[in-house]
Amino acid sequence: MEPIANKDSDITEVTEVAKSILETLVTMMGVVASVEPQVKPAAEGEETTPSVNLDIKGDDLGILIGRRGQTLACLQYIVRLIVGHQTEVWVPIIIDVEGYKQRRYEALRALAWRLAEQVKARGVPFTLEPMLAYERRIIHLALADHSDVTTESIGEGEARRVVIRPK
Repeated sequence: MEPIANKDSDITEVTEVAKSILETLVTMMGVVASVEPQVKPAAEGEETTPSVNLDIKGDDLGILIGRRGQTLACLQYIVRLIVGHQTEVWVPIIIDVEGYKQRRYEALRALAWRLAEQVKARGVPFTLEPMLAYERRIIHLALADHSDVTTESIGEGEARRVVIRPK
């Protein structure tokens, strides 16, 4: 297990290495874009590690997002692996393309609430399309405190999906 970065120098090094690796990968993919790093500090009072956020800016970057964000998720995974191997420290690295993840987060929360109201009104469970793990988590968290519905994940691997059921 790699040590968790806990010094500012570790975070700075990881940020620089991650930015360099991401720029190289994007260039090798033939995409013209710039990478803007941001270190997101841990929330006050929490003992979590700050995360490194890399936002890719440019024109026509849909190829980096891919279908349902799968290309972006894979790119993030590859960068995390390479950075962890090179720096031998672990820092959460989050890669976004032109704010895609924030827009997707808001859209999924709105969808969850809309579907929860339909399930509540009809009394019939609703099964969503297959989603990546972090997207399923958004749905579960959005409806965690809902008084009339409950959620669960079903299926295996890439076919895993969320079911919203009446309580």
